Order: sequence, then C-alpha cells, then structure tokens
Amino acid sequence: MTRTRRFDLIAFDWDGTLFDSTALIVRSLQDACRDIDAPVPDAERAAYVIGLGLRDALEHAVPGLPADRYTELAASYRRHYLASQHELSLFKGTLEMLRALKARQHFLTVATGKTRRGLDEVLTMTELQGLFDGSRTADETFSKPHPRMLQELMAEFGVDPSRTLMVGDTTHDLQLAVNAGTACVGVSFGAHDHASFEPFSPLFIAHSTAQLHEWLIHNA
Repeated sequence: MTRTRRFDLIAFDWDGTLFDSTALIVRSLQDACRDIDAPVPDAERAAYVIGLGLRDALEHAVPGLPADRYTELAASYRRHYLASQHELSLFKGTLEMLRALKARQHFLTVATGKTRRGLDEVLTMTELQGLFDGSRTADETFSKPHPRMLQELMAEFGVDPSRTLMVGDTTHDLQLAVNAGTACVGVSFGAHDHASFEPFSPLFIAHSTAQLHEWLIHNA
C-alpha cells in the first residue's frame, strides 16, 4: 500500500540543518570582528544570527557600526569562512535522508541565508546536484524571516502552504514558516537552543539527523 504524502514540498535550511557549519560560522564572525577591531560577539550572539542574510546578520551581531565598516567586516568574514569551508561536511545521514525523500517524489528545496554563489559552490562540493528541485538564497530575495523565500518556492512548484513543510535549526527558519503559513519542524543540533522553538509550534523537534529522517518518512 502506497503511503499518502502529507507535504508535497519540503524546504530545508542549509547551515546547521543539513550542513555542519555552525561552529565555523561563529568562529569566522568572531575572527572578522577582531580583524577590524570591532566588538567581538560571544558565541551565543554570533550563533543567533545564523540563517539571516549576511548584512542583516552582521548588523544584529555587531550593531552600530558605520556602513563602510560592515562592508569591511563582510569581506573579512568571507575570507575566514572560505579558508576553512573545505573542512565542512553534511551531517551524517543527510544524503540517505534526502535520497529517501526524493524517492517518495517530494519537491525538495533549500531556503537559506547563504548567497547564491555560496550555495551553488557547496552543492557541488557535497555531491547534492540533482537532489534539490529548487532553492532561494538571501541575496536574490528577502532575508528570513520574511516569507518571500517560501512564497516564491511554493509558487514555482504550484504547492499550497498547507502542503509545504519548512525544516530548520533557528527561530528565523520557524518564523519564516509561520509568516508564510506553512508547517515547520525544528532541529536541535544547529545554531539555536530548541527551547526557543515552542512559540512557533513545530510539528516535531529532531535531536539528530536520524530522528529527522525517521519522522519525515513516517509523517511527511
């Protein structure tokens, strides 16, 4: 007997949800601040901004800088991140999970705070080409938690909000889902403390990729 899908479209955040990059992002942001003698955010504050577009993230993490210093900070952050990006990998079990969902003919998409160039580069690195049907990045539409990312993906694939699921590791991801009128699932192994997810009423909170895989196969 074929299992009926609950969701036709599943949108995944990238950093901290599929890709084990939280620690590097935090370290790169802190090192970039040191480079330009800006206030260095603690790890919690630096992690909080993961998932936002880069400019929004920098303004939240290090408020009050002149505009030209944010440009300088962004360039320094990119240098630090790209210097170590080759060390990163998908969370264990992610490929198997995505392939299982693809076999069930869900539309699989990415909604991320990364740039288009950054996402395309990492998709090539991690052998994921062909698994995702679509994606939106923060430099080509509104940054999270504005609903535009999900609205554009739903329009592209002709899927209603009631048939769309957002999966992410931050409150920005879950607020995006709420703003777009879709369901959401949180993961606790990324940037934000899962205790902060409750106001967004996630259907499930996964504490490992294996748990996420199992829940999606049986409930999505």
